[in-house]
Amino acid sequence: MPDATIETVIGFDYGTSWIGIAVGQTLTAQARPLSAINSFKRSPNWEAISLLLSEWKPQKLIVGLPTSDYSETKYMTDKASRFSRQLHGRFHIDTQLIDERLTTREAYTIAIASGKRKSKSEIDSLSAVLITETWLREYQRQLGEA
Repeated sequence: MPDATIETVIGFDYGTSWIGIAVGQTLTAQARPLSAINSFKRSPNWEAISLLLSEWKPQKLIVGLPTSDYSETKYMTDKASRFSRQLHGRFHIDTQLIDERLTTREAYTIAIASGKRKSKSEIDSLSAVLITETWLREYQRQLGEA
């Protein structure tokens, strides 16, 4: 059964150059993009993430987990899993992984349809919105079943 006290969630689309960020609310089951965080030397910018979490005070963190049979995706699957464990270990906020299959492709499609040119970091945060909203829809479905 889902925890009905969750209100704010932060979603992450982990990458070694940029980490896309979104904030979502369980009441509306909607998310919006925040500014992506630039990684330093292929490592997360923990100071920027700490500031983000201090500002939004989320009850849950969601990390997109790339899944595929391709070896490059396996590498990123391992990196995203490690990032998720590090988030939980550093900030002691419940952290969940969610399948993010094809979210980046969908984010590019949405960006093209909008007619506005988007940077890679904006695409990553749009992907984080899709990841977060996927989790929020599942959360709402589980609440409805409870």
